Amino acid sequence: MTAHSDGVAATLQSLGAKWLVRGWLSSNNIIFADGDEGAAVVDTGYSSHAGQTLALVSHALAGRPLARIVNSHLHSDHCGGNAELARSWPGLRTAVPIGYRASVQPWDESRLSFLRCDQRCEAFEVDNFLAPGATIRLGHRHWEIHATPGHDPDAVVFFEPQSAVLISADALWEDRLAIIFPELVGEPGFDAAHAALDLIERLAPRLVLPGHGAAFTGVGAALHASRSRLDAFAAAPGKHRLHAARALVSYHMLEHRLLEREALIQWIVETPIFLDALQCTGEPVLARQLAEETVERLMADGVLRPQGDMLEMVTRS
Repeated sequence: MTAHSDGVAATLQSLGAKWLVRGWLSSNNIIFADGDEGAAVVDTGYSSHAGQTLALVSHALAGRPLARIVNSHLHSDHCGGNAELARSWPGLRTAVPIGYRASVQPWDESRLSFLRCDQRCEAFEVDNFLAPGATIRLGHRHWEIHATPGHDPDAVVFFEPQSAVLISADALWEDRLAIIFPELVGEPGFDAAHAALDLIERLAPRLVLPGHGAAFTGVGAALHASRSRLDAFAAAPGKHRLHAARALVSYHMLEHRLLEREALIQWIVETPIFLDALQCTGEPVLARQLAEETVERLMADGVLRPQGDMLEMVTRS
């Protein structure tokens, strides 16, 4: 179940943390204003929200300088604010999971997901790497670093054993399942995602701070739901690909809100991750057909609605 706000607040206060729930375009942020190694923020949202992220972090720090950025993984909705925060606090240090070392030193966007998904993330300097099995000091506690491949091969989560709080990023949400990106490019990912859920079950968190959505305590129910969805997708990988295509179109529309229908369809057929997901690389006629079908399904489900020649993202409460 979603955690009661008073209980979450008390737990976060004991950890010296502030929890910022963002919209689905940007990941949530966890801010540790104090600590032996300086103030830190875990994940920084999407680039188009970078100014908002800066304002939120500045307010939470109440005049203290930000010393560190810690990224759970390098998808654009989790690290898109890194560069803006680094400009605002020169000298801060950024830590990312160690699996990204060859992609960021030197910066090589072709090895990251941004170009393939046609999403934006300004380049940023990386100073430290997060190794699974090690710990990181956030606030006044040591947090364990655990590898959670599946959604992303190099992703990590953070677990504080005394409070049993888990910063789960996209490894576990309360009522949805993140895209298993390796599966879209012909690489295995479902088994790794199951292993990540098994790890979380062994950690037995009492409170989960996910990358998207509200904090929650019903970990068993969330794990069961995620496993059921994974099993269904593993049994029918084509359904996962269609789910991913729909989710990525929805994400694009969350950023733009209103686009010409033809422009959206053309964007789908020109974006590599969709050609992978829909298995139509090199087949422009099929790509066009599947793009149109994807848009039609999103309209039928009420995710998109027509406004003349335009399509509008439907904002849900």
